Amino acid sequence: MDYPGLIKLLAPECVVVLTALAVLFADVKFWRGLPNGRRFGRGVTLSTVGLMAAALFAEFGENSADVLMGTLVLTPVSQFLKLVLLLLTLATVWLCGDTDFTDHVGEFLALLLLAATGMMLLISTENLLMIFVSLELVSLSLYVITAFNKRSSRSAEAALKYFLFGGMAAGFTLFGFSLLYGLCGSIHLPDIALALNTKGSDPLARAAVVMVLAGFGFKIAAVPFHFWAPDAYEGAPAPAAAFIASGSKVASFFILTTLLQSGMPGAAGSGAWKAFVPGWMPIVAILATASMVFGNLAALAQSGLRRLLACSAIAHAGYALLAVLADPPDAKPALLYYVTTYAMTLVGMFGLVSVVERGHGDDSIGRLAGLSQRSPLLAACLSVFSLSLAGVPPLSGFFGKFYVFVALVKSGPSYSSHFWLALVAIAMSCVSLYYYLQVLKQVWVGEPLGDTRPAKVSAALTFVVAGLALGVVLLGCAPELLLAHFR
Repeated sequence: MDYPGLIKLLAPECVVVLTALAVLFADVKFWRGLPNGRRFGRGVTLSTVGLMAAALFAEFGENSADVLMGTLVLTPVSQFLKLVLLLLTLATVWLCGDTDFTDHVGEFLALLLLAATGMMLLISTENLLMIFVSLELVSLSLYVITAFNKRSSRSAEAALKYFLFGGMAAGFTLFGFSLLYGLCGSIHLPDIALALNTKGSDPLARAAVVMVLAGFGFKIAAVPFHFWAPDAYEGAPAPAAAFIASGSKVASFFILTTLLQSGMPGAAGSGAWKAFVPGWMPIVAILATASMVFGNLAALAQSGLRRLLACSAIAHAGYALLAVLADPPDAKPALLYYVTTYAMTLVGMFGLVSVVERGHGDDSIGRLAGLSQRSPLLAACLSVFSLSLAGVPPLSGFFGKFYVFVALVKSGPSYSSHFWLALVAIAMSCVSLYYYLQVLKQVWVGEPLGDTRPAKVSAALTFVVAGLALGVVLLGCAPELLLAHFR
């Protein structure tokens, strides 16, 4: 592969990196003396142009390629997923236009764009070394933007916990990858899959599986690797928390499914009821169950929106893990539909969180009282997001869970193999409905605690939140608009 050809295949990533450098240079050279609001406005404009250009390159670029033993693998699904990540990044960038949490505007936007680049590379490889490098590019960028609000001690504490847990998880992941390489003699996932077909029961193979799942369990905030999530969601600036909860989850779940189903099918085992066979399937089944139960029960005790969303994210990681247990033809479409629509919802929710915090100084659920009177549009959007997260039809959250549950029950030697997991998931979905309805009770029924004047929201934030809410409704009423691109 010649370098011009390689640059052409990596055109979207190159454009995003150049945009990050342009934003950083422009802020340092030309915008430093301006008020932060104007600097953020100009940075958002420049970032928007770069992200839209990258989306055009992803849309009209190559749809199929395999370069250097899986170092770069392009498929129609991964190319469309790049568009999804770029749109999520764009929505997150627009949330920055209504904030003023840092004087380092160019640095924050540049790190956000570099994290997006890492995610795009992560979904475009089947090479262990490239997977690890991309993960670290994403992680290091997210660690730093979590700490950007220097006016808040919670931001620094959240970043430190995120970094410490992330460093430990990276060690587990790298050690697991090294064991796979030692056993299989390759870092290319198809070659690893062939080797594990005969070595899947090897103790070292099982150790590698455990370490890899421990590392990725941190990335997706699955129990018991979830301890960083509540603090990171609570302490990080709203745009940073939105990106941690959305884009990074989409990329992490995609590569985790690829790694397990394409690279380790010989070490799968079984998670069927009363028929566990050692492998990654029973571990994933246990992680999913623990995450669904703990996340939903912990959310019942939360009084702040951010921590409630963090506990909900732990539960949703459990729901998404169920799709990893499904058979390959059905697993990825169900999983990608679920995590994509969930990511859209979370970006919208954090946009609303920033409105509440700016108006009242904290994110208490009680501060939502009277929102329907102060801003009926935002109240309607919050209702859409909350009901979608709870899995109420006809919103996209309902169909996301529906497709995951159907794919799960259809997998295994019989329909009853994983039925127990579906029952746990349905029961926990009922629990989640209770605490989301508590939020909506405050929005529509609660008496305002103080100021009853209309909420002050910028046109950009209103556009983003309303657009995401419309997308959640549209993809629920017509799920094939999204599913067709993931098959």
